[in-house]
Amino acid sequence: MKALLKFEPGDGNLEIREVPEPLCGPDQVKLETGFCGVCGTDIHVLHDTFRNYPPVILGHEFAGTIVEVGKNVKGISKGDRGAGLGATAVTCGKCRFCRAGRFIFCSMRRGMGHGVNGAFARYVVLRPDQFYRVPAHLTLEEAALSEPFASAIQAVTEITDVHSEDTVLISGPGPIGLLCLKLLVAENIKTIVAGTEGDDLRLQAARDFGAFATVNVSREDLLDGTRALTKGAGVDVAFECAGHEKSVRGCLLALRPMGLYTQVAICGHEIQFPMDQIFYKQLRVAGSVCYTAQTWEKMMTIFAQGKIRLAELVTTKIPISRWQEAFNICTDRKGIKVLMYPED
Repeated sequence: MKALLKFEPGDGNLEIREVPEPLCGPDQVKLETGFCGVCGTDIHVLHDTFRNYPPVILGHEFAGTIVEVGKNVKGISKGDRGAGLGATAVTCGKCRFCRAGRFIFCSMRRGMGHGVNGAFARYVVLRPDQFYRVPAHLTLEEAALSEPFASAIQAVTEITDVHSEDTVLISGPGPIGLLCLKLLVAENIKTIVAGTEGDDLRLQAARDFGAFATVNVSREDLLDGTRALTKGAGVDVAFECAGHEKSVRGCLLALRPMGLYTQVAICGHEIQFPMDQIFYKQLRVAGSVCYTAQTWEKMMTIFAQGKIRLAELVTTKIPISRWQEAFNICTDRKGIKVLMYPED
């Protein structure tokens, strides 16, 4: 089968290659990939700025259909549609974090798409506990957004104590920021979304999705904009979803005293920010990295309720042979969510 393979370490070294079709073991299930999303992590793996273990097939935001079930597997059948939790591909299962369900902090963890083979290919094999069946009304395109949606669910509903009367700022209208917005709008929480020059398409999407207001910080100062929108009070909660020094600074300045700040994006390098804002305002600062298996269970409940639909975030669907074009769309912010699919 054809797959998008990081074939050796270093910047680049990524191409479509013919690889053996994976075999389904007795304790595994085999999934035919419907769609797999392009993530910033994939671009970091391309440039070797995220730890990876080549040769390895990229792709970790995926959904598809079960085509084979191992003889020891119960409760999953051929034809079942669902999403894969790739982050738990390898864990020790014994450390304090694994025992507490916080597998993301296991020192032995390897995720699909960088640590073991991922889903930019026709087929992928999983353990049964990595497969989450989705309701019939959910398309495979929407199901492929499960992995980033779970990250947004943890940030908004598990890490951060958001109240119905709050005014919330999301800085960074990328896929994660807009998924956070979807959750907040579903609870009728007044949400401001901030972006920069080049984010016009995404800021328009934020307005279409129900944002209270948007601020283009390349044309308007974020502090002035949020003060005007909150009658001088400042925002109650800020989600930093851009991973940029100016965005971090802007969120801290925009918060009211005793406000909540949650870091959702990776900055990727050391930055400078006004620490005294945290002290003088007595802010509560948290980080939110990925999710837990319990988060995925909560997400399945949200999917079943049908209140939040994700299809409108998908702006591009493209075959894996055109992966460079797909990566460029993401890098250049020419779309929201880009999905790739395998070819015959």
